[in-house]
Amino acid sequence: MSSGPRAPAPPARRTVSIREKYVPFLISFASVAVVIALVARLVTQAEHWPRIKLQFFNLDAIVAAFPTVLRGFGINMSVWAIALVAIAIWALVLAIFRSLSGPLLAPLKVFAILYIDLVRGIPSLLLVLLFGFGIPALQIPGLPRSSLFWGSVAMVLGYSAYAAEVYRSGMEAVHDGQRAAAKALGLSQWQTLRHAIVPQAVRNVLPALLNLAVALQKDVALLSVIGVRDAVREAQIYTARTFNYSSLIAAAFLFLIATIPMARLTDYVAKKDQERRLQRTV
Repeated sequence: MSSGPRAPAPPARRTVSIREKYVPFLISFASVAVVIALVARLVTQAEHWPRIKLQFFNLDAIVAAFPTVLRGFGINMSVWAIALVAIAIWALVLAIFRSLSGPLLAPLKVFAILYIDLVRGIPSLLLVLLFGFGIPALQIPGLPRSSLFWGSVAMVLGYSAYAAEVYRSGMEAVHDGQRAAAKALGLSQWQTLRHAIVPQAVRNVLPALLNLAVALQKDVALLSVIGVRDAVREAQIYTARTFNYSSLIAAAFLFLIATIPMARLTDYVAKKDQERRLQRTV
C-alpha cells in the first residue's frame, strides 16, 4: 500500500572549512591594523605631536584624575540604568495611546502624537537645560529641586518619544490577521494589544531598542552641562585645575568600556532576530 509521496528531504548543511571561516577575518583584521598603523605614524610625526601628547595623553594625569572620573562615571551608569526602565515603560504607554482607535480614546491618541512631535523636535541638550535649570528655579512646593533629578527626567522624556516610534513600528508590523483573530475571539481593543500585538511588537523591535540604549549610554553625559558631577564634569574640573586635558581621555575610556560590549550585544540580538525571521519564512 502506497503511503503517498514523501516530503523532500531538507538540504544538507554545507560545512565551512577553517580556512573559509578565519581567513576573511584575518585579512580584515590585518587591513584595519595597517590603516591604524599608518594613521598613528602620520600623527606622531606631526610637528606639534609632543605638545599634544603632553596635554591629552599624559599618563600621570590620567592616573591622577581616574578615581574622581570613575566616581562620576558611577552617576552616569546609575542614571542610565534607571532611565532605561522608565523609558521602556513610558514609551510603550505612548505607543499604545497612539495606536488606539475610536472617538472615546481620541484624546489619548492626540496627546501621544503632540507629545512625540514636540519632544522629538527639541534637541536633547535643550531639554536638559530647560528641565535642569528651569524647573528647580520655579521652586514649586513638593517638587524636587535637584538638577540631577530633572536632568534625568529630561533624558527620559526625550528618549521616550523616539522609543515610542520604535514600538509603534513594531506594532504596525504585526500582521492584520492577528487583530482579526483576536476580534473573532471576542477580545477588546485593550486585550488585543496586551495579549497579541504588544508581545510580538516588543520582540520585533528589540534590536532597535538596544541601539537606543547604546545612544542613551553616551548622551547621559549631557547632564554635565547643568552641573551634575558625572564623569565628564569631573574631567572638566580636573582640566580647569591643571590645564591638562588628559582627564577627558580617562572619561572617554570609561564610556568605551561601557558602550562597546553593549554594541556587540545589540549586534548579537539583531543576528538572532534575523535568523528567527528566516526560519519562520522557510
